[in-house]
Amino acid sequence: MRRSRRLLAALALLVPALLGFAPGDSGETISLAGNLPGERLDVTLTQVVDPASPASAAPATPTGPTGPTGPDRLVATRLRLENTGTAVYQDSPAPATHLLDTAGQRFTGLDLPTAAGPAFPAAVTLDPGATAEGFVTFRIPADAEPAAVQFALNGGLADDVGQWSLPAR
Repeated sequence: MRRSRRLLAALALLVPALLGFAPGDSGETISLAGNLPGERLDVTLTQVVDPASPASAAPATPTGPTGPTGPDRLVATRLRLENTGTAVYQDSPAPATHLLDTAGQRFTGLDLPTAAGPAFPAAVTLDPGATAEGFVTFRIPADAEPAAVQFALNGGLADDVGQWSLPAR
């Protein structure tokens, strides 16, 4: 069983590279194109906080926005976006960001504030040359092992996808 999980994890990391994903390590800047002319961002994964604490001290509920309960935990990833294209970047970074775990599961980012720092707003607008930095949060099972973070323009639907490998915990 453990061997099959390792194989799934290896495939989850290898397949994106074979399909044209731009790989990198945490801290590396990856240049990504969008689907429209002039859309280009330099994206850097600058920090991973695992586990991340909810931003508020209010009690968490299973479906509420304040944080996980039961077998879940939060992981916060800090991204730096720089518009290096000629078009204005208008997008929502959270659903454009995904976390992959070693079992091959994929989790979509949330606009959920944590104690790690401010989340990106639901919509980010960057003129050419402008930058923005913020956290994208993921709700994952407590026993999940994060393996990589992915980001793509156009709500995560652009063909050009950046991927950063994460060190084992």
